[in-house]
Amino acid sequence: MKNTVTTDPRDQLVDHLPALRAFALSLTREGASADDLVQDTIVKAWTNMDKFQAGTNLRAWLFTILRNTFYSARRKTKREVSDTDGIHAARQAAKPDHDGKLAMRDFRHAFQQLPDEQREALILVGASGFSYEEAAEMTGVAVGTVKSRANRGRKKLAELLDLSGTDELDLTDQATRAVIANNYTGSR
Repeated sequence: MKNTVTTDPRDQLVDHLPALRAFALSLTREGASADDLVQDTIVKAWTNMDKFQAGTNLRAWLFTILRNTFYSARRKTKREVSDTDGIHAARQAAKPDHDGKLAMRDFRHAFQQLPDEQREALILVGASGFSYEEAAEMTGVAVGTVKSRANRGRKKLAELLDLSGTDELDLTDQATRAVIANNYTGSR
């Protein structure tokens, strides 16, 4: 008698939580909102698991759900949350413990200045490691559009951070380095 093991994609959802939270943070720019977005994504994925095609990329499917959930909510509200009491600004103004944290703060500030589409392309292609083709499929745009958004985002980041092709940015975070790395090595 042959013992066959069928893996349920639901069993793999937990494995993707860190990447989903990182992507959600890049979109929402706020921890509690990112957590809510990830939770909504997991609930939608769980309840619609019958729509997931076995053998396809579960992570890409989850990222697509998260992205669509974010933009749907954004369209409904039509405006961003203001920082009238300065809570978010105060968090940004904290002094870093060392140079790496200072560079990271500068990077986050510059990264938040990018348009949503450029940030999204850099997170998907740079930090999350998706190919341009996978990112294009997830976002529903042409591959060339994803490449253009990523390239424009990298150039704008380099400009905001006053970097030239020979400058080094002292970052301790691998994902952040990956977002801007192709600015110096060419496109993928």
